[in-house]
Amino acid sequence: MEIRDVETLAAVNDAWPLLSDLAVSCPVGALVLPVSGERASLTLYSLQVTTRSALGGLAYNTGGLIVDHGWLRILGGGHSHLHSLAEANGLADATNSSTSPGFLVVAEDILGGRFAIDGGALGVEPGKICYFGPDTLEWTGLGIGHGHFVEQMLSGATVEFYAELRWAGWEAEAEALALDQGLSVYPPPFTVEGQDLHTATRAPVPHSELVGFLDEAALQIP
Repeated sequence: MEIRDVETLAAVNDAWPLLSDLAVSCPVGALVLPVSGERASLTLYSLQVTTRSALGGLAYNTGGLIVDHGWLRILGGGHSHLHSLAEANGLADATNSSTSPGFLVVAEDILGGRFAIDGGALGVEPGKICYFGPDTLEWTGLGIGHGHFVEQMLSGATVEFYAELRWAGWEAEAEALALDQGLSVYPPPFTVEGQDLHTATRAPVPHSELVGFLDEAALQIP
């Protein structure tokens, strides 16, 4: 794989303006996190994508997007307490690997759900966005690419997408979380007892701890 420098990757920065406009007009609210020039450049270089793509545009122009009261975190170049696209996927340096990752995590929600581009390892829809749900513990294909996914979420798609995973007053609980926290739910939403999130017990935990718990639980399912 030819390693391209940041100047080449960022030569045409035309994906971000559209996404920026959508963030401003987002019906459920979206916060654009700032990103330092150094971190933006490192993330873009590690990903080896151009800013003509939504992926590159977010990496180079934002620290991430916080959508719908903080429920959804669309990853970018990274911000305080929110990892970058490169950090979330272990891509610290483009020169360390000559192959593309098996999947690329691009967004996370406060219940430990994750959105990723299937690079082949998920075996669901290569090149498309897949979702790992805290209620299913499975990767499900959404049938859309990353750019379309971001546009949909910034157009209010979270309301319908998460309708079955919300409870009265979720907005305040989501807004109170730090960007590196998630909500641990007991009984877990993947159990029969945990299907009703209105009656479940919820508590803030490190998001990485929540993801680890869900991944471990998924491994134990026959």
